[in-house]
Formats: sequence, structure tokens, C-alpha cells
Amino acid sequence: MSLPVKIYERQQHHKIFSLIKESLKDMVDARFLAKQLAVRDIKAQYRQSYLGILWAFITPLATAVVWVILNISGTVNVTETGMPYPIFAFAGTLLWSIIVEAINAPMHTTNGARAIISKINIPKEALIISGIYKLLFNSSVKLVLLFVFLFVFSVELHYSVLAVPFLVLGAIFFGTTLGLFIAPFGVLYKDVGKIITFGFQFLMYATPVVYAIPKEGFLKDIMLLNPLTPLINTTREALVGFPITQLTYFFIVLAICVPFFFLGLVFYRISIPIIVERTS
Repeated sequence: MSLPVKIYERQQHHKIFSLIKESLKDMVDARFLAKQLAVRDIKAQYRQSYLGILWAFITPLATAVVWVILNISGTVNVTETGMPYPIFAFAGTLLWSIIVEAINAPMHTTNGARAIISKINIPKEALIISGIYKLLFNSSVKLVLLFVFLFVFSVELHYSVLAVPFLVLGAIFFGTTLGLFIAPFGVLYKDVGKIITFGFQFLMYATPVVYAIPKEGFLKDIMLLNPLTPLINTTREALVGFPITQLTYFFIVLAICVPFFFLGLVFYRISIPIIVERTS
């Protein structure tokens, strides 16, 4: 059986549509490799950890508990949410953690596989798919716990809850799109990861994660313009059966993400091999 021969040569001109086609083809061909990498990383993530998979939702749970205590004690007066505040806060922080994890996934997965891609010529798109597999696994665990919370607080399930997994996929798509542009810089400079962590701690308070959109004021305008707002609100409203208030904006955000996702694939495909070669 003869093995395929691939010849690499320098190209002066890159046709963007050809690069997108090649990138999508490599994503399909690298599914098995991506799955193996994801399984390896998931096992390594929870190996030698007493709490194991509980770490997937300890951070959002802790954040929600802090805000619930502040609200109950009267230290912070939160705008009326229309639902039990623990559900509002926990759903918001859980969805926020999924989005942030999706943004960081391409960077973390690429950094984790740097030793491999510097020695073996594997499709770089396998790393993107691997990160998405891990996101889907962690997000599934978080959603299970979220439904447990709904049961504990006797929240009646509405048929709109069936849309929640698809809305979460939309949030993951948004995060992954943004992460494709960040990943090359994160591989090149370690400061990028720290800046993202630091910056999103502030951005969370400009998003209706732990409190509802104010009825008036400057913060209201910021939240309504924030593209993360419909990702959080739409999913949370569908979860508890509330009328969806920002569904149109939600689809506008995803529609804008589509061309940027393909541009991100091209940017990632071109830049990662060069960056890994120069930093090895």
C-alpha cells in the first residue's frame, strides 16, 4: 500500500476561499485525531483530582453563592429578576463560564499541543475540534447541574427548555469564533491569557450575569449594546420559560459570527504553523 505524498512549497499568494475549503476539509478528516486529543485532555484535567469533574462548576457556583448572600443580606440591592434570584445568578454565571471557556479553548488547546505540532505535521484544525469536544463535555455537565437547581427551586419546566442546548451551542460558536483570533497571540505571548482573564472579570459586570439590565442609566445602554447580553438573557429566559426578549439580537450576533468564523479559520491556519516554528 503506497502512502500519500504531500509536497510543501512556499506560496506567495493565498486565495481565501481555497484556504477555507482546505481548512474545512482538514476539520472533517481530523475528527478521529481531535476526539483522541479531547479524551486525553479530559482525563488529564481530572486525573489526581479529589473533586474531579466538580471543578467544572465550582467556580460559577461560588460566584453565584457570593451574590446570593450579598442580595439576601441587603448589602447589594439587585433589580427584580422575575425568577428566584439563586436561579438567575447561577444560570448567568454558568452560561458566562461556558462563553469564557469557549473563548479560551483555541488558545489553551494550541498551547497544550505545542510540543506535538512542533514535531509532527498534524492538521491544526484538529486542535479546534478537540477544544470544541471538551467544551461540549464540560457544558453538558454544567447544564445537568443547572437542571438540578431548577428542580430544587421547583421551577416548572416549559417547552422552551428544549431550545436551551441549541442556544448554548450558539454561545459556544460565538466564543470559538472570537477565540480563533486570540489564539495565535496567546501562543506567542503568555500575557494574552492573563489579560483575557482580568478583562472578562470586569466585562461580566457590563453583562446581565448576576443582575438584570437596569431600567435606566448609562449601564443600561452598555448592556443593551453588549453582544454577550442576548447570549446570556435568551438562554436563561428559555430555561425558565419566560418570553424571549432579545431573540432577534441573538440571531444577529450569530449571523455576524459566521463570516468571522471562516476568517478566523484562515487566520489560525496561516499563523499557527509560523508562530510554533519561531517559538520552538
